[in-house]
Amino acid sequence: MLNLLFPRVCAGCQQQLLKYEEVLCLQCIHELPVASFHRNNSEILKDKFYGRFALENATALIYFQKRGITQELLHNLKYRGKKEISAFFGKWLGAELAENISYKKIEMVIPVPLHKQKLKKRGYNQVEGFGKELALALNIPYCDTILIKVSKTGSQVFKTRVLRFETEEVFTIQNLTLIKNKHILLVDDIITTGATLEKCAIQLLKGENVKLSIATIATS
Repeated sequence: MLNLLFPRVCAGCQQQLLKYEEVLCLQCIHELPVASFHRNNSEILKDKFYGRFALENATALIYFQKRGITQELLHNLKYRGKKEISAFFGKWLGAELAENISYKKIEMVIPVPLHKQKLKKRGYNQVEGFGKELALALNIPYCDTILIKVSKTGSQVFKTRVLRFETEEVFTIQNLTLIKNKHILLVDDIITTGATLEKCAIQLLKGENVKLSIATIATS
């Protein structure tokens, strides 16, 4: 009866989901441009940050494509309250990383934070479900109180790497002792220029003997 009143629909195409489908229908899943750099130990994404900060591993599950299903999914996640998309991709990637030796030494998952005003307005951090599911799959803590965003910025989507880095987007660490000797997995929804991840990484790497890896839902 509940499904008749509130039908479960695909977050990609809005068609009604079949009984065995969750969040995305099989057709939309098959249409996703899968990246999964970790599957063949590709360092293409890691090389994007070469010379910017020290990085152990970097992966993203899918490629972002404008005016395609990935744009629709990320817009649904960030602006239309479809939080379940985040956890869906977290479960997917988590199952794969749990079997990957390069990611088994990670000890903590930390999300790129939202400024408290944006968090209050949106009601959730779009990367929270993704990060929590990764932490669950890797059997490690998810910590969203260590890395804090202390300045508010507008949308970064259409800015160049230089402009994104120069905007007043400031992050800080609450307590460096909490990340001492840790291998951290920094997670976000999408990599475009990588400027936000770079700023977060610089703060995290201030911790003593910290190692850093990155995982995102998508990359451009």
